[in-house]
Amino acid sequence: MDEHSPLFVISVAAELAGMHPQTLRQYDRLGLVSPSRTAGKSRRYSMRDVVQLREIARLGGEGVSLEGIRRILDLENQVSDLSRRVRELEGALADELVNRPGRRVFAAGSAGEIISVKAGTRVRRANQLVVWRPLERDPS
Repeated sequence: MDEHSPLFVISVAAELAGMHPQTLRQYDRLGLVSPSRTAGKSRRYSMRDVVQLREIARLGGEGVSLEGIRRILDLENQVSDLSRRVRELEGALADELVNRPGRRVFAAGSAGEIISVKAGTRVRRANQLVVWRPLERDPS
């Protein structure tokens, strides 16, 4: 069971959120909180829904309009989804680095080109020494 599991009927969710069941129905119609539905079309609220209802009550108490609350919740949900996606991608990258070590090693050449390098090796650099002396001019 996780925070998104639909567990609570509307009366229980309303009590947990400190609201009237009719308020939850209104928020559902407005799209502020969209609970899951059973086969018989009755609402089932998750713990995440209850937390969101409490957040709506807090923001409303601070004077934020329902439209403002909807926008805030949309942005918070978007941030949550993006954070979850970043964690997934970080995990995939970590797995890739563990499963294929050294496959993505590269260096930049003298002209700026990319040179693939085998893991554990170094790029050879030109190490010639050029000595230059200006020609001595005849002082006359």
